[in-house]
Amino acid sequence: METLLYKNTQISYTDTGKGTAVVLLHGFLENKTMWDNYVLELSKKNRIITIDLLGHGKTESLGYVQTMEENADMVYEVLSKLRIRKTIFVGHSMGGYVALAFAELYPEKMKGLVLLNSTSKEDSPERKKNRDRAIKAVKKDYETFIRLSISNLFSEDNREILTKEIEEVKIQALKTPLQGIVASLEGMKIRKDREFLLHTTSYPKLLILGKKDPVLNYEDNIEQIKGTTVELITLPDGHMSSIENQTELLPVLVDFFKRV
Repeated sequence: METLLYKNTQISYTDTGKGTAVVLLHGFLENKTMWDNYVLELSKKNRIITIDLLGHGKTESLGYVQTMEENADMVYEVLSKLRIRKTIFVGHSMGGYVALAFAELYPEKMKGLVLLNSTSKEDSPERKKNRDRAIKAVKKDYETFIRLSISNLFSEDNREILTKEIEEVKIQALKTPLQGIVASLEGMKIRKDREFLLHTTSYPKLLILGKKDPVLNYEDNIEQIKGTTVELITLPDGHMSSIENQTELLPVLVDFFKRV
């Protein structure tokens, strides 16, 4: 694990392997350890960078609203320190929102993009209300909020099958400070729509969705890539494809990296 200071905030990241650079960005309530089961295999042929986003894992919080753009600027600083000129991004959920913000701000750095259980669309009015409800709920009962939130990321079938794995995700999520949670919910709520990037950029792009994702409606989310060159991979389960469909996901990523 390595660190750098960004705006007087400690940022935690890892840098493993050699080859084409790939940045793996975790989702909300997760941290870079979500990629532990992938780094060993992926770093055989690529340089794999994992980063704890603002207010998550071992990266400190930066203010009371952490926008996707601020996260993207922080990621840019990490890449500058590592002297990486171009990279492939894999962003899970909120990590995908950050990757899209980065793609808009620093297009010259983009070599490829994978949106994993993520979307280029902004929050709907209903989702924005849900973010506000979530902020109230986590302030009222932090632990219950996290336990319910994590369970609800998995497909209904897997909530009983993957009890050990879900518990491990909860343990990691409980390391996320309250400020980091609230600031990230505020940041996701105000993020802009970036669907235009899927239509106007020329680098390879891949959208990976879970058919039974309880967070992102599958049918709604395939709409965003109609009329684009974005590849679609559909996995059978929920929002946590990295755990629920690990055996299918790993070769998909390896194949994409080879082709980019």
